[in-house]
Amino acid sequence: MAEEYSALMRNGTWSLVPRVPGSNVVDCKWVYKIKRDPQGHIQRYKARLCAKGFRQQQGIDYADTFSPVVKATTIRLVLSLAVTQQWPLRQLDIQNAFLHGDLQETVYLQQPPGFVDPAKPDHVCLLHKSLYGLKQAPRAWFHQLSTTLHKLGFQGSKTDPSLFVYSSGGTLLYMLVYVDDIVLTGNNPQVIDTVVQQLGHSFPVQDMGRLSYFLGVEVLQKGPDILLSQQKYILELLQKAGLTDSKPLSSPISTSANLALGDSPPFDNPARYRQVVGALQYATLSRPDISYAVNKVCQFMHFPTTNHWSTVKRILRYLKGTISYGLLVQQNSSPVLHAYADATFNTLTAFSDADWAGCPDDRRSTGGYAIYLGTNLVSWSARKQKTVSRSSTESEYKALADAVAELTWLQTLLQELHVPIQTVPTLWCDNLGATYLSANPVFHARTKHVEVDFHFVREKVAKRQLSVQFISTDDQIADVFTKPLPSRRFLNLRSKLRVASRP
Repeated sequence: MAEEYSALMRNGTWSLVPRVPGSNVVDCKWVYKIKRDPQGHIQRYKARLCAKGFRQQQGIDYADTFSPVVKATTIRLVLSLAVTQQWPLRQLDIQNAFLHGDLQETVYLQQPPGFVDPAKPDHVCLLHKSLYGLKQAPRAWFHQLSTTLHKLGFQGSKTDPSLFVYSSGGTLLYMLVYVDDIVLTGNNPQVIDTVVQQLGHSFPVQDMGRLSYFLGVEVLQKGPDILLSQQKYILELLQKAGLTDSKPLSSPISTSANLALGDSPPFDNPARYRQVVGALQYATLSRPDISYAVNKVCQFMHFPTTNHWSTVKRILRYLKGTISYGLLVQQNSSPVLHAYADATFNTLTAFSDADWAGCPDDRRSTGGYAIYLGTNLVSWSARKQKTVSRSSTESEYKALADAVAELTWLQTLLQELHVPIQTVPTLWCDNLGATYLSANPVFHARTKHVEVDFHFVREKVAKRQLSVQFISTDDQIADVFTKPLPSRRFLNLRSKLRVASRP
C-alpha cells in the first residue's frame, strides 16, 4: 500500500484542497490482488487504490465513458494474417495504465484509508490523473494512448477503434489494444522494436516477448500454426461449478433438448446459473463448437429452471472431455473443405443457416453463420432472430442478411489493414428460395412479407460484390450454430470449425 501510495504521489495524481460545500466527493478503497503467471505461480502481491465510481454523478464529475476493448473478431483476423504471413507476435503490458490518463472533469476524492494527512484531515483530493474505478478512467487512458500512437505514425481504425495501423515505406504494423494489454505484429521486426522503445518513453511498458497468453487465452505453437486455448479458464470454471470429476460427454447439447420457459421446476440458485452461463459466454471466444448451446441457455437467465441447469451442466461436461481443444489458426490453407479447397489466405468464405421457428415460446428462428479467411475461422454467430419469420425462406434470408452485414464489416476492416481481396466473397446457403431471392428481383410470392432492409443483399449481388451459392444441407457448416446435432455429425462439423487439440 505504501509503495502504491508513493507512486501516486510521484505521478501527481491529486492535490489536497479544502472541501467545497455541496460538491460530490467520491469514496475510495484499497483492492488487493495476487498476480500469477499462466502456470498459476505467484508473481507478486499488489495493492491498488480504487475509486468507488458508482458514487459518481453523471454531468457533475463524469460525462462520456468508453472502454478500449478490441473486438474478438478483429483479434482472430489479425492473428490469422500474422500467422499466414509468418510475422512475429509481440505482447506488451502497460503498468498502471489508468493512472496515466488526464482528467478533464473536476473530481473530488476522499483521502485514501490509512493515509489521511493528520494536518489536514478534513481536506479532500482534487484529482488531476485518473484512478481505477472512475467511470471516465478507461476513456482518459485511451485518449492518452491514442495521442501517443498518432505521434508515432499509427492511424486509428474506424471499423474497430481499439485497432491501430502503421503503414509507411513498405512497413506494415498492426496493434491490438485491450485496455492495458497490447499485441503488436507486423512485417518489420526492427520497426516493432523501435515502437516498443518509443512507447517506453511515454509509459512504463513491460515487454512480455512473444505472444503466449492474452485475455485468458493461451497462444500455443503447433508447428507453423498456432492454437488458441482456454484450458486454464475452463478448468477454473469446472471447479467453480463443482464438475471437476464429472463424466465427459461427446456433444454440448442433446438432440432431444427442447428448452422452454417454465418447462420444469424453478432452479433454486438463479444467481449461480447466471454466473456460470456468463462465464460460458467468454469460453466461446475460442470454442465456436459450444456457441449454439450457450446461446440457448442464455435465453433463460431471468427465470432458469432445473432443466435449463441440466443443459448447462451438459455443456460443462462436454468441455471437460474436450478441455485440451482450442481454435486452430493455420499458416497454410488446406483442402479440408471442398467448398473452399482452392482458397488462398485473403479469400473470404461464409456459410449461413437458420432453424425456422425453432423456439417453442415465441416461434422465432435461430440464425447462424461462419466466416472464414482462407481456411481460418474468424467470425461466427448463433443467435435468435429479432422477428418472427412466416416461412423458412424468410428465416434463411434473414440469416443470409446477418452474414452479409458481417462480411461487409470484415471487408472494410481488411481494407484498413491494407489486405487486398482478390476475389468476391462467397456466401453458401442451403435454402434454394433464399439463394434465388438474393439474385432474382422478381420473386413476389415469397417476398411480400420480407422487410425491406434485408434486400441490401440483392444490391450486393447485383453490384457483383458478393456471390451467393447453394450448398447441400449435408455440407452446411452453419448447421452447428442453429440446432442440436447427433454426435457423429457434430464431431464432423467441429473439425471444420478448426477446433483441434493442443500440441
